[in-house]
Amino acid sequence: MNMLATIVPKSDQINADDLIGQSLTITVNEVKFSGGQEQPVSMYFDGSGKAFRPCKSMCRVLVAIWGPDAKEYVGRSMTLYRDPSVKWGGMEVGGIRISHMTHMEAPVTMALTATKGARKPYTVRPLVAEVKKLPVEELTFEAAEHSIRTTATLDELKAVWANKAMRPFREKLQTALDERKAELSPAKSDADDITEMYRNAQGPADIEAADKAARTMELEDDLNVALARSDAVAAIGGDA
Repeated sequence: MNMLATIVPKSDQINADDLIGQSLTITVNEVKFSGGQEQPVSMYFDGSGKAFRPCKSMCRVLVAIWGPDAKEYVGRSMTLYRDPSVKWGGMEVGGIRISHMTHMEAPVTMALTATKGARKPYTVRPLVAEVKKLPVEELTFEAAEHSIRTTATLDELKAVWANKAMRPFREKLQTALDERKAELSPAKSDADDITEMYRNAQGPADIEAADKAARTMELEDDLNVALARSDAVAAIGGDA
């Protein structure tokens, strides 16, 4: 007997206690809003009649990574887990957090409120959807090209291309692969450029130049920029 089945709380939503000893990956099939509640967003998913009702911090994560349009969430997946350190009324009661999400290319770190007046970095990592392994005889050239052009992330594109069923078509599909790779590759931002300056810093003068660029572009408070600067200072030593 699996003892987890004996401790599942009765509710119309997923609770933190549902995730004791396990994580849960869900695929969203509907999002509903109800105003005036502590948790106004209800996200329904395949395989269950319960809803996932994210707290404000997790709503900020969803908006930061998937954007504000909840209609776009349908068909996307995320992994939920229980964080036992989440407090309510000063007591650690546990809460639901998101660890991985589809439709993102690289880990994303943002500053979330941990306690009143305090914020700390929070990281979400890409969730790579499983790619269906089609036998060679079931895959036509048209289907192979469609599978490439409809991939959602670079990781998914790599997995599709690595599928053995693609081998007979790879030469003819090279152009489609290159075009989709270019479409999915994120454009480099000013924050990325400054972050790279800090990572390549060899001494205080390099850090000073990166600081000047960050101030000019008003990016000195960007979380990734600030973390890169801290790492650079620690790497070269001193109080640059």
